[in-house]
Amino acid sequence: MKRTSGLLVAVLAAFALPVMAQTAKDPAATPGIDKRQANQQQRIEQGVKSGELTAKEAARLEKGQEHVQKMEDKAKADGKVTARERERLQHAQNQQSKQVYREKHDRQHDRNHDGRKDRPARAR
Repeated sequence: MKRTSGLLVAVLAAFALPVMAQTAKDPAATPGIDKRQANQQQRIEQGVKSGELTAKEAARLEKGQEHVQKMEDKAKADGKVTARERERLQHAQNQQSKQVYREKHDRQHDRNHDGRKDRPARAR
């Protein structure tokens, strides 16, 4: 039993050390935040292509994305992103995600891509 548990500890340590070393190398690394920013950007672009977002809505959402990016840059400025800063960034991204959803699912569309809102279909 002792031999097995010692082997288990050695195997776990072999996998855990590289991960810990990566974190220790760059405490300002934010790959999860960057990936989420890219995902949000894709959602906005897809909304423009499909006509779910008008030009004004897309511009407003882009501005929100820029705000989150500035927050991230500011958090990284001292070389370390603290847990509180990560929490604030996560919250800002959550808010931005909700806004993208709201704008894509409202009644304002530009499906013909003429730069103006489409009129809602009349009820018969």
